[in-house]
Amino acid sequence: MAASTGKSFAGRFGAHIAVLVFVVIWTIPTLGILVSSLRDKDQIVASGWWNSFASSSQSEAGRLPAASAQTQKDGKYVIEGNIFGDGPKRDISAFGVKSSAPTQYKAGTVAELNDGATLQMNADGTFVLSSAKAFEGDRGQRVYYASSAPPKFTTDNYDAVLFSEGIGRSFMNSLTVTIPATIIPILIAAFAAYALAWMRFPGRALLIAVIIGLLVVPLQMSLIPLLKLYNGVGTFFGVPSKTYLGIWLAHTGFGLPFAIYLLRSYIAGLPREIMESARIDGASDFEIFVKIVLPLSFPVLASFAIFQFLWVWNDLLVAMVFLGTAPDQIVLTAKLNALLGSRGGNWEILTTSAFITIIVPLIVFFSLQRYFVRGLLAGSVKGG
Repeated sequence: MAASTGKSFAGRFGAHIAVLVFVVIWTIPTLGILVSSLRDKDQIVASGWWNSFASSSQSEAGRLPAASAQTQKDGKYVIEGNIFGDGPKRDISAFGVKSSAPTQYKAGTVAELNDGATLQMNADGTFVLSSAKAFEGDRGQRVYYASSAPPKFTTDNYDAVLFSEGIGRSFMNSLTVTIPATIIPILIAAFAAYALAWMRFPGRALLIAVIIGLLVVPLQMSLIPLLKLYNGVGTFFGVPSKTYLGIWLAHTGFGLPFAIYLLRSYIAGLPREIMESARIDGASDFEIFVKIVLPLSFPVLASFAIFQFLWVWNDLLVAMVFLGTAPDQIVLTAKLNALLGSRGGNWEILTTSAFITIIVPLIVFFSLQRYFVRGLLAGSVKGG
C-alpha cells in the first residue's frame, strides 16, 4: 500500500538504507585517517587503525650489554638485565638471535648460542646471558623479540607536521587562495545570473548558450592559453607572474560557467509576482537583486560555495601552474605531494597531513550542508 506521499514503505526504507550505506562508506576512511594520525609511529607500522584500541604485537631489535657488564656466578660468566632498560615495559612473546628468525624461541625458554653460551629471555623483558668462557668485545649480543605494546596515542605527529614540516605555512597559503577564489566568482555570478534570468537585452540567449558550452570545456585544454594570456597582460602592465592575483583570477574563470548556470536556474524559478510587485512599488533592478533575490538565493549560494571551496582547496594543477612552489606560496596539496615523495615511509606524517588537509572542507560542508540539496534541487523543476 502506497503512503500519502506516493512512495511505498519499502521504497522509503530502501532509500534510507542506501543513504546509510554511503555515509558509512565515506565515514570509515576519514575515521581511519584521524585515528592513524594520533597513533604512535611504531604502532602504525605494526597494525591497522582498527586495532588501535587493542594491544599491538610488533617485532623489534635490541642489543644486550657489552662484555664489561659481565659477572661471575656459579663458575659461569653472566650478563643479565632488562631489554627495555629504564623505558616502558612490554610483554615479550618470543625472541631470537637472527634477523631471519626473530621469533625462533618462546619467551622463558633457553636458547643455545655459539661457543656453548645460552640466552634466556622472559616475558617481562628480563634476560640472562651465560657462558663458561668470558665474554669479549665492546658490542653486546644482538637480539630480536616480538612484544605486545598497549595502545598509545599522541599529538606529537601534529606538532611535527605543523611546526617542522612546513604544513602550517602551506595551510595558511591554501586559505589565502581558497577564500577569495570562492567569494569572487559568487559575487560576479550572482549579478550575471539575475541579469540572464530576469532582464531582457539583445544577445541574452546567445550568452546563455555560450555559458552552457563552457561547462564542457576541459580545464587542461584552457590552462596553458590562459597562462600565456595572463603572463602577457602581466608583462604589459608590469605585474609579476606567480602571484595570488593570478590564481584568484584563474579559479574565478574556471568556476564562473557553473556558478552562473546554477544560480540562474535557481533565480529564474523565484516567484514572478514578487518581482512584479517590487517593480510596481518603484524598486530598481539593483534594489530587487539586493533586497529580494540575494536573501532568497542563499541556499544556492551556499551550494555553490561548497562546490567551489572544495574544488579550489583540493586543487593541485592550477596552483602549481599559477602560483609555484616557493615556501611562502606553496599550497597544502602541493606540500602534501612533496611529503609523499620524500617521506613516503613515514605514515604518521602522511596521515596527519592528510587529516589536516580534509578538516577544513569537512567544517565547511557540515556548516552549510542543510542548504546543499535544497539549493541544488530548487531550480530543477521550474526555470525561466
